[in-house]
Amino acid sequence: MAWDKHNKFGLQLQDLDQDPLAQFECWFQQACEANISEPNAMILGTVSREAQPFMRAVLLKSFDFNGFVFFTNYTSRKACHIEANPQVSLLFLWIALDRQVQILGTATKIPTTESLRYFATRPRGSQVGAWCSHQSSAISSRAVLDSKFEEMKQKFRTGEIPLPCFWGGYRVVPHSFEFWQARHNRLHDRFLYTKKESAFWEIQRLSP
Repeated sequence: MAWDKHNKFGLQLQDLDQDPLAQFECWFQQACEANISEPNAMILGTVSREAQPFMRAVLLKSFDFNGFVFFTNYTSRKACHIEANPQVSLLFLWIALDRQVQILGTATKIPTTESLRYFATRPRGSQVGAWCSHQSSAISSRAVLDSKFEEMKQKFRTGEIPLPCFWGGYRVVPHSFEFWQARHNRLHDRFLYTKKESAFWEIQRLSP
């Protein structure tokens, strides 16, 4: 890893924004400017009813002071986990910058109007695809999926494609952020933001 290129001076408390969202926005922008492939890719962690952790990569579609938004099928495995336990984790890993950010928070469905607004911006093929998959369910072959896609493409061959009732977004409202910057000798810099009352964020340096 290119230690000196990105972290010659490491990460210092005085360099951090007091607002973790502003700090995240700064790092996210730097990741975008570094031409990293899919800088908005994040690992979403959920836990099943049997307490089995699951992880998968999803794409962050927007973020602001209200939280971090991603979209999925509401019948998917991740959605079932969130229904049972809305406490989730998000992990952004930007290896080219020797950085990662972990976010812990609570996931809730966003209003249908917000999901519809985003759905309308998707490529038409992706809109059709949303109607084809009962996400996470077993299928006998790829041909089944391709056949369903052709069926839906014909069904919606003209006009706008409606938003599926089983598809939409989740917003993760954070209660902690951890910013990690790689350093020499594995003595990495780690800072944890924890949400306190009155929207105050406590910042602590963690041992690597």
